[in-house]
Amino acid sequence: MKRSLNESVNPTAGERESVGLLKGMGYLLEGFRILRKPGLKRYLLLPLAINVLVFALLAWVGIDQSGAFFDRFLPQNGWLSYIRWILWPLFVLAYLLILFYSFTILANLIGAPFNGLLAAKVERSLTGEIPSQAPGHWAADIIPGILSELRKLLYFLVRAIPLLLLFLIPGVQLAAPLLWALFAAWFLALEYMDYPMSNHGMAFGSQLRQLKRRRLAALGFGGGITLMMLIPVINLAVMPAAVAGATAFWCNNRKALEDR
Repeated sequence: MKRSLNESVNPTAGERESVGLLKGMGYLLEGFRILRKPGLKRYLLLPLAINVLVFALLAWVGIDQSGAFFDRFLPQNGWLSYIRWILWPLFVLAYLLILFYSFTILANLIGAPFNGLLAAKVERSLTGEIPSQAPGHWAADIIPGILSELRKLLYFLVRAIPLLLLFLIPGVQLAAPLLWALFAAWFLALEYMDYPMSNHGMAFGSQLRQLKRRRLAALGFGGGITLMMLIPVINLAVMPAAVAGATAFWCNNRKALEDR
């Protein structure tokens, strides 16, 4: 009895990891709830319109190119043909993640000025304070926002290209979808946490260091975004909800995420 009481007071490493992942996922759900607050709806119209247009474009391209993708990475002939039926679901998931992540990059590149402003308005709604470097108007954040997205795009490409090459290596192909999913979750967290953190003057390198202190929660947050992106209709609202959720994440963990 005494041992079990101590274990309940001092959770194991596995329990702490589970709590961290679930807490991270919870911030995305919190983001959807925050968006219903009065005064925020007018900041959602342009991001939602951007999402609809970009998603329609990439959906058309994705459907058109899906056959070529699977014929290239899962050929009908060769040793992979014997386990094609097992690998098919994994490669479908990987293809969807690639497609939806391309959607995220393009939508955020276009919507960066609006997302920074939305993060500032959400933080003010949650804390009553305006971030120190919040944009006063979406137009004021066009150049900084696009430059920030390009830095993140470079970070993404340097790591994504080697991961995509793993799909071409026999045997390693089996692990490639899982590695891609983990990387996508991490980068999506970094993508959206950038908005509230940049509003406080944090540079990209500093953001990386701080998020590593909450790595499991960040992976849970990014994993939740990944799952929501796979749900039709809901995925159109994921971008503003993720911005709001990332801002809630920042507000609740600011002391731990700031430089020491």
